[in-house]
Amino acid sequence: MGEKENGRERKRSIMKLTVLGGGGVRSPFLTKSIALGAEAAGITEVVLMDNNAEKLHKYGKIAKLVGERCNPALHFILTTDAEEALRDADYIITTIRGDADEGRVFDERTALSHGVLGQETTGAGGFAMALRSIPILTGYCELARRVAKPNVLIFNFTNPSGLVTQALRTQGYDMVYGVCDAPSGFHKQLAALLGVERERFTMRCWGLNHLSWFDSFRVDGEDVTGKILAAPRLYQATEMKHFDPELVRLSGNLLPNEYLYFYYYSNRAVQSILSSSKTRGETILEINQKMHRALDEIDIDRDLEAAFHCFMLHYAMRENSYFTIETGGAPKNIDVPTVEEFIRQPDGGGYAGVALDFIKARATGEKIQMVLSVPNNGACPYFADGDVMELTCEIDGEGAHPLPVPEIPPMQLNLIRTIKLYENLTVEAILEKSYEKAVKALTIHPLINSYPIAKSLVDTYKERYKGYIGELS
Repeated sequence: MGEKENGRERKRSIMKLTVLGGGGVRSPFLTKSIALGAEAAGITEVVLMDNNAEKLHKYGKIAKLVGERCNPALHFILTTDAEEALRDADYIITTIRGDADEGRVFDERTALSHGVLGQETTGAGGFAMALRSIPILTGYCELARRVAKPNVLIFNFTNPSGLVTQALRTQGYDMVYGVCDAPSGFHKQLAALLGVERERFTMRCWGLNHLSWFDSFRVDGEDVTGKILAAPRLYQATEMKHFDPELVRLSGNLLPNEYLYFYYYSNRAVQSILSSSKTRGETILEINQKMHRALDEIDIDRDLEAAFHCFMLHYAMRENSYFTIETGGAPKNIDVPTVEEFIRQPDGGGYAGVALDFIKARATGEKIQMVLSVPNNGACPYFADGDVMELTCEIDGEGAHPLPVPEIPPMQLNLIRTIKLYENLTVEAILEKSYEKAVKALTIHPLINSYPIAKSLVDTYKERYKGYIGELS
């Protein structure tokens, strides 16, 4: 009887976090963040689930072994069984890619053939990715509703994150929060620029995912906007290197999310990609294929060091080319650490860090601020309560509370309203299987802004992804 009671007590004490897409190439970074933050968040078990068994037993296995090195007390499980992975889950992180890298290549080349940008989270590329991401995540959310814990929280990192979160919230999956590591990354850059600890520096984010602005910069409560704008390295050492100072002044000295480059420099981005021998998707596909083949020659269980070196070598290739094809900028220079060096390096947190901070705040009631994609709920009077927006939120034991944004300048408001209309039309098109709303969505998007192009893009993408969305009519 005592053993049974102990068994029941052990089962009750398990706090389970499931990663959907646990065989992704960023999984080792994800598990490091989770492993290092698990104790503070109360996490005892991590399940890496992926429907691609080959990737799961390469990247998922590397991630599991790295996670175990970081935190031997944490229990890791690999599985291709979604129901097993989601059963009794307390928390879920989604990071999936429907149609894999090949879909990204198709989306980009299709858009470029029409003379428009194919970047996978904005415009035509983001629309195409939504066609396959939303149906997949809807299925997982419905399964989670049936088999996960009743109060399960889902942190969606699947792109286009804000649009996907809008679709899931529209269907009543109120446990879903959109997560992106771009705002937190920019926060760290600006704190470093000022030479202060991250915890002392605060700023406010508002807009949509990959279409947001930052203001209210403070250190220990003191306004430091002037110091940031006057910092000589602002346009060299941060994401602001992609923008002209004159544009920032035109924008009312609001600092833009780096993805606004694709809106304010769209022609330059398209020309830069066309002049390159490969798109970003083609570059990623080629690097990943080389990595897959190289890992085939390594026994990961017996030689984690060799497997990790292979993984990091190719990861560095991917990261070194980030934003360079689209901007024509110089590549980054990322070192390749050993496993132990990687574990000892300060954890960047990433989207897993955002999720863990949320979990810790909800568990302890300690108030913190973070950027999430959440329903507006009156924070911005220009938008409906149900409109999912990317906002700085205060997190406490009751959940996420977006900070108010009472005024938005006309320049930013016009663009946000247009893209929010595009997002809502895209969600309606997918959920209602409406061809007309799909064409309308792309027609009004400023990166397309053409009915014939929009119609041709929808015709091409709906044929490619009808296995995900069914027939649009």
